[in-house]
Amino acid sequence: MDAAAFHTQYETLLTAFLQQLPDVGLRVALRQQADGYLRQCALGVWRADGGPVTPRHADWYNGIYLGRASGEALLYWALTDQVERAAALPTPPFFDRLCRYDRQTGHATARRFLDTLSAFLLLFARADGSISPQEAEAIQAYLDGLFAQWTVQALPGDKTPPSVRQFITPTSPPNRPSAPPPEAQVQPIPQPQEALPEEPQPTLEDLLSQLDELCGLETVKKEVRGLINLVKVRRLREEAGLPTPPLSLHMVFLGNPGTGKTTVARLVAKLYQAIGVLSKGQLVEVDRSGLVAGYVGQTALKTQQVLQSALGGVLFIDEAYSLAPGDNPTDFGREAIEVLLKGMEDHRKDLVVIVAGYTGPMEQFIHSNPGLESRFNKYLTFDDYTAGQLLDIFHSMCKKNGYTLSPAAETKAAETFQALYDHRDENFGNAREVRNTFEDAVARQANRVAGLAKPSKEDLMAILPEDLSD
Repeated sequence: MDAAAFHTQYETLLTAFLQQLPDVGLRVALRQQADGYLRQCALGVWRADGGPVTPRHADWYNGIYLGRASGEALLYWALTDQVERAAALPTPPFFDRLCRYDRQTGHATARRFLDTLSAFLLLFARADGSISPQEAEAIQAYLDGLFAQWTVQALPGDKTPPSVRQFITPTSPPNRPSAPPPEAQVQPIPQPQEALPEEPQPTLEDLLSQLDELCGLETVKKEVRGLINLVKVRRLREEAGLPTPPLSLHMVFLGNPGTGKTTVARLVAKLYQAIGVLSKGQLVEVDRSGLVAGYVGQTALKTQQVLQSALGGVLFIDEAYSLAPGDNPTDFGREAIEVLLKGMEDHRKDLVVIVAGYTGPMEQFIHSNPGLESRFNKYLTFDDYTAGQLLDIFHSMCKKNGYTLSPAAETKAAETFQALYDHRDENFGNAREVRNTFEDAVARQANRVAGLAKPSKEDLMAILPEDLSD
């Protein structure tokens, strides 16, 4: 790979990640800081290798920039000195901000960044034509540290740790062909472990009762019931030898985070199994990072493996609009879309795909591709929860976890959720806001009760107004 090809690869990776960020402020901050940070990463990787620095390293270092301005160029002799003086791989200056954003909005930008960072570090390691064990171990230790920091915060995203050791370039024995280049190797997608079936399996009536018990979502419940009835009658017509019109079971879920989209998708998978449409009824949940890889050819294989794991059930793709960011013709998300469309056609009798995300971006996403328009014609809109519904969800969390609200705390909670609802914006987290409020209240209650000499059972259960204060 020459310097021009390297720069193209670098720009493609970084642009694809930036286009996934819904927040403009985050995009601007990362665009300003990424080049400098990633140049320091390249120096750290090359130092870990311990091998000689070559003019090619200098060309690649100077190719680390986004857009038209390349920044300060570094000569070969100066780069040698820089590598010798390089410290350990640096802390991403924006990682904490990504984590805070995900905690507030329910997005998975920090986890996606780790996948993108893995691709960058492996790309830098190939400057000398191979990835040494020393480079791989340094990269793995660095990613493990960031992943541990991310895991502690219990943020959304793929819980599988990043792994790079399989990309070490092997030493070929004499007279034997070399191993395929790292670009051709694909990290296996962990297959979902199917839980042992419960005894007895939930009936259709049980599952519909679970649907009815969900807070709010009255329109969604009605539409799901109507769809189940439509499928049931369609099967009866088939058994009676009557003609049946074409029916697509794939769906688009529109709405803000925390409105129950994943919960409903899981119930839909089980409902379809109960009426005989799907053979297994499992839900496989992914986002862009679970489908798109960092190198040419990897995305198709990665997406195919996800499709195989979802056969017999529902594939739920959150923030699906990020698969087609803008007009970038080199983005690997387009490859994932083509593989998905073919998989939906090949397995139309035992696979249902549900795509989900914000209303505006999702509508643009579906209309961006005729294949998507033809396969997704059922839209379910998940409205924001009202203040009263947020309070009901809070009550449910308290009851489930053994807490009670005093009358004054009840009033305080109602005021809190009314204020949250009245001042909601595009980042409003709905039920996630309730969960955050509940967890904060439990933490404050624990601090308060810990100061009591002999707390009673009622003290241990009671949430008071001061536990709900900011």
